[in-house]
Amino acid sequence: MSHLDYDLVQYLKEFVVDERRNLFEEKIQQRTKHITIVLENIFQGRNISASIRSADCFGVQDVHVIENDNIFNDDSEVSMGADKWVSTTRYNKQKHNTAKAIKKLKADGYQVIAATPHNANCDLYDIEIGEQKIALIFGAEVNGCSEETLKLADKRMKIPMYGFTESFNISVSVSLCLQHLTYKLRNSAVNWRMTKEEQDKTLLQWLRNSIKSSSQIEEKYLKLRSKK
Repeated sequence: MSHLDYDLVQYLKEFVVDERRNLFEEKIQQRTKHITIVLENIFQGRNISASIRSADCFGVQDVHVIENDNIFNDDSEVSMGADKWVSTTRYNKQKHNTAKAIKKLKADGYQVIAATPHNANCDLYDIEIGEQKIALIFGAEVNGCSEETLKLADKRMKIPMYGFTESFNISVSVSLCLQHLTYKLRNSAVNWRMTKEEQDKTLLQWLRNSIKSSSQIEEKYLKLRSKK
């Protein structure tokens, strides 16, 4: 983040009440990019919205949405505003976006793990928390992760189940995995917190989403700054 953006964060903080500002400062310390979730070609928007809500609840800052055939529209009654606090990256510029998303995640240092009930080579409890970041991919409601994802993933993981049903609902799967892995992460020796630059960038997002007419306030600030 540039020095200008940092100054903008400090400026915008003056437009929120002390209680909200203090809450932001508290929550940003609990945020992590060490674990992220990827939702591939999900049909039902409410499953994505519920997953974003879970990401927020477990302090996971990033969600990646791959839209090959299905376009994501947030269900506000399900997400409960969580989309304001979570950074969502959407891959929908090409006919097949899966490879692009996985390539980017690997380039950013993530170990890519596909959640699948079939032909898995590990289960949730086998996943180790280490210095390498983790990206969990969850596939579409009926067919699950695509063959492309299963081929490109570093691991194929299943969630242990003991009943007759083949799989959990997607948003339930996301919650189960995040609960287990973020608990392990927060009790590990890994430095899982975001960098100061990442925190400031996230705070800027939160402030923009919290302040009415934030774009006009920013524009006024930049004009005043340019005259100095």
